[in-house]
Amino acid sequence: MSTSVLICDDSKLARRQLARSLPDDWDIKVEFAEDGVHCIEQIKALSPEILFLDLNMPQMDGYEVLQAIQEQNLDILTVVVSGDIQPNAHQRVLELGAIDFIQKPCDAQKLADIIEHHGIKDKAMRERLSHRLGEQVDPDVRDIYQELTNVAMGQAGDLLARLLNVFVELPIPNVNILEVNELDMALRSIDANATTSGVCQGFIGGGVSGEALLLLNDSSFKEIASLMNYQGELNKKIELELLMDISNILIGAILTGLSRQLDMTFSQGHPVVLGQHCDVSDLVKANKSRWQRTLAIEISYGIENHNINCDLMLLFTEDSLKTLKYKVAYLLED
Repeated sequence: MSTSVLICDDSKLARRQLARSLPDDWDIKVEFAEDGVHCIEQIKALSPEILFLDLNMPQMDGYEVLQAIQEQNLDILTVVVSGDIQPNAHQRVLELGAIDFIQKPCDAQKLADIIEHHGIKDKAMRERLSHRLGEQVDPDVRDIYQELTNVAMGQAGDLLARLLNVFVELPIPNVNILEVNELDMALRSIDANATTSGVCQGFIGGGVSGEALLLLNDSSFKEIASLMNYQGELNKKIELELLMDISNILIGAILTGLSRQLDMTFSQGHPVVLGQHCDVSDLVKANKSRWQRTLAIEISYGIENHNINCDLMLLFTEDSLKTLKYKVAYLLED
């Protein structure tokens, strides 16, 4: 049975190019939408399974389409296809429920890789992914997790600011329940063209366990070394020391901040180097056996006027969710 595909773009040329780029061996029926308003109408009328969505459109842009899909609980898997390649665009569409992002002009091989990666040719895989994306964290619970993390990451940011004598930009933390493949997607907010180094540190206490994952864009090392007044030549050993210094500060401070608010004590394991100078996707693939279905809290630190990009993710095990929900319920009590 054919897979129903909807392509939404305000450019007729772009719609045709994307349709021609879809795999020849994929049994599909393709429909089109000319803007965001038309897209929502087509989704409701045709119930397509896959949506390829442009971002910059008149009347209703791609972000608004993604928001409408969430608010109206429309059952469709969305891949964003856009010329907007800034990292914040990647992160924002993933937060709004897109399963992936591909840059215009659309590369047929990249498109095929994304389709293969998510298994969306297979109906059972599509249904499973659709179910997973439909599972949301309760809004009240999400608000508590975000507020707890806000306080903890503020303490961590303060320590980093004092160490480097800079202004640390603090984002709104992103809270989701993820599986390994979705963790891979979440980490794509980091520049896809840059290499990354990563450290992971386990923690456990009071019925809660997990790992803190810190990823540092490799382009950050030179500026971090300068801010820490390191005068020598950078090499892999020195970069590892800098990575460990940053991870010790951020992971230690944020776990301490959370443990105090949750009234529990976390014991921390030894930090484990996940990789140096790796593509994010390779780093995650090499370590995916470490993570299963998890509550993930993502924090992307930036430093004003410096090219330093650091992502910190707290990955709580599925077994920890019951205890965390109990703690959150207590905090929500009047």
